[in-house]
Amino acid sequence: MIAKKMLQYVEGSSVTRAMFEEGKRLAQIYGKENVYDFSLGNPSVEPPKAVNEAMISILRDMDSNYVHGYMNNAGHEEVRDTIAKSLNQKFGTRFSLKNIIMTVGAAGGLNVILKTLLDPGDEVIAFAPYFGEYNHYVANFDGKMVAVSPCIPDFQPNLAELEEKLTPRTKAVIVNTPNNPTGVVYSEEVIQRLAAILEKKQREFGTAIYLLADEPYRELVYDGVEAPYLTKYYANTIVGYSYSKSLSLPGERIGYLVIPQEAEDFENLVNAATIATRILGFVNAPSLQQLAVARCVEEAVDLSVYDANRKLLYDKLISLGFECAKPQGAFYMWVKALEEDDSAFVAKAKEFQLLFVPGSSFMCPGYVRIAYCVDIDMIKRSFAAFEKLAECYRSKGK
Repeated sequence: MIAKKMLQYVEGSSVTRAMFEEGKRLAQIYGKENVYDFSLGNPSVEPPKAVNEAMISILRDMDSNYVHGYMNNAGHEEVRDTIAKSLNQKFGTRFSLKNIIMTVGAAGGLNVILKTLLDPGDEVIAFAPYFGEYNHYVANFDGKMVAVSPCIPDFQPNLAELEEKLTPRTKAVIVNTPNNPTGVVYSEEVIQRLAAILEKKQREFGTAIYLLADEPYRELVYDGVEAPYLTKYYANTIVGYSYSKSLSLPGERIGYLVIPQEAEDFENLVNAATIATRILGFVNAPSLQQLAVARCVEEAVDLSVYDANRKLLYDKLISLGFECAKPQGAFYMWVKALEEDDSAFVAKAKEFQLLFVPGSSFMCPGYVRIAYCVDIDMIKRSFAAFEKLAECYRSKGK
């Protein structure tokens, strides 16, 4: 028999992944071209050519034992140094290789830092809607997840409720901006107010409250919007980053943690996170991918593709009467369901071969997430299905 905790996870397996599998099943029935799968945030834009070229060059020219061998659990020193210098140039920070720990993607990094920070019963706060896997990451280390309800309709973080829910057991607050699933970018003013609240509560409780910035979508922003770099606003910030979206490398599982020198208990934080990387079974982030991304820190995917998808889909949905704030970042559209039960709405959409993820998966029922990191021709083909879906609800309302 499997563990009772895992039995719960099996029964409540990821809705997003389930919808992805459903898309494959429907494609066998109706044909791939007639299924409109907006469920999974799998980048559709190819990685920059420099990424493949870097891997080929490394495999061809570097010592194989070095490329494929163990290294410090925190990662290759030269890779960490390159990343630190790149961050310093972009954001005016003062990081060194000691501030960087290479991780198995942002998810691996979050698990490493939560393992580092949490004692059983410690609390972690996140702003709904948020990536549902956070619940599992916190539960992995017997922490307690605390959700802050959403601010509708702008979906900026609900800071008044945050202040009410902070307690002496709060060890961390997770911030994801640009946000999955809303596409919202938290403004500098909001970040400053958030930092002020955390500073106040740290003094009141006599504890350290760490701000965990989950940033896989940092570079995916539109219309001249800038995402503030959070270490500049709050000393106890720890950044988790991934190249999954910025370089379209989700399957390579490569990212890093940034632990600033100013963070409370810095030396122990870094040492513990390095050990956590090992004892969680990662040992170290993939060596080849570390070396490759170090050569591509200034590369980026072609955002114009996502931007074109964003504008095309947004304009169509608004014209059909859907409610949706125009996303500023990431590649998701957060759309109000046409009925109260978002799961029922998702089921109705599936009748037209449209696949979305219900908002309840993100702790925010009544909405659906539509991932527009897809081929633009699929978006155009899906318009007739969206029209039928909207008409179905208009007919019900008569």
